[in-house]
Amino acid sequence: MTLPIDYETFDAGDVTLQSGDVFPGMRLAYKTYGRLNAAKDNVIVYPTSFSAQHFDTEWLVSPGGALDPERYFIVIPNLFGNGLSSSPSNTPQLPFPTVSYYDAVAVQHRLLTERFGISTIALVYGWSMGGMQAYHWAAAYPGMVQRAAIVCGSAKCSPFNHVFLEGVKAALTADPAFVGGRFIAQPVAGMRAMGRVYAGWAMSHGFYRDELWRKLGFISLEDFLARSWDGAFARRDANDLLAQIGIWQRGDISNNASFGGDISKAMTAITSRMLLMPGQTDCYFQVQDNAAELPFLVNARSAELKPIPSLYGHRAGNPALIPTDRAFINTTIAAFLND
Repeated sequence: MTLPIDYETFDAGDVTLQSGDVFPGMRLAYKTYGRLNAAKDNVIVYPTSFSAQHFDTEWLVSPGGALDPERYFIVIPNLFGNGLSSSPSNTPQLPFPTVSYYDAVAVQHRLLTERFGISTIALVYGWSMGGMQAYHWAAAYPGMVQRAAIVCGSAKCSPFNHVFLEGVKAALTADPAFVGGRFIAQPVAGMRAMGRVYAGWAMSHGFYRDELWRKLGFISLEDFLARSWDGAFARRDANDLLAQIGIWQRGDISNNASFGGDISKAMTAITSRMLLMPGQTDCYFQVQDNAAELPFLVNARSAELKPIPSLYGHRAGNPALIPTDRAFINTTIAAFLND
């Protein structure tokens, strides 16, 4: 069954990437919610996270919520490699070009300026890989971004985070369908192994200790692993997942010609209001990473570190089914937008 297309596409043409490669006919899939006001300053950009497509994250877009479509014009750009925007699964070019967050945000910037004539963004909000994109937005376009909320994200992929992803990648590529650097078929065993590895990192020690999976409707630990994680990534193309893992691991707001790899220079270029919201028990985007970034945000109009008080680990930043964490995020972001 083919689902109806509920998004639009921005054709960026032939794009020269950071790598120097030219990506022919690059396409950015996006969806908008609400209406752009006359001043074109009620804009919220909400980039997608790892493997997510816009409909996976639009639960946060709701009347009366922080991302309120009755008040704001909300744009969800789908990150390259997610199967909707240009990805290995929908691009004939082999090998798939090396894409970075910097490349992705540059095309998102073109979408906003060329298609909508937007020059002011009220908020860039992102969770996980979306949070890393929000950080890139704040550094690359400081005069445009009024506020950035980094939820379970960081300015740079830490070595610890990189190693976590190496484990995920190793589990996935151990499948026999991985041949010559790419998947020639969907890796059933590899997807299951990837999910099991992810389960140990995405949720916290306290989550498992206190058996919080019971609150999510599971009857045993194995039931939680089997139904929540064994098939968690099976709906995505495996080559797409590898492409996004690469984007994640290369994440660094200073890795471009403007900052020359100088993370301090990139951080001090940020002038927007900054809200860093790590999960208190997140294993791979850890609170101390954001705490270490805070002193460098000296030119930001304001900068606050506000961890999400939760035992749900990384998932605390995407709490569609966790009412307490969801309320915390909505309340905090609403206050941030009204500041």
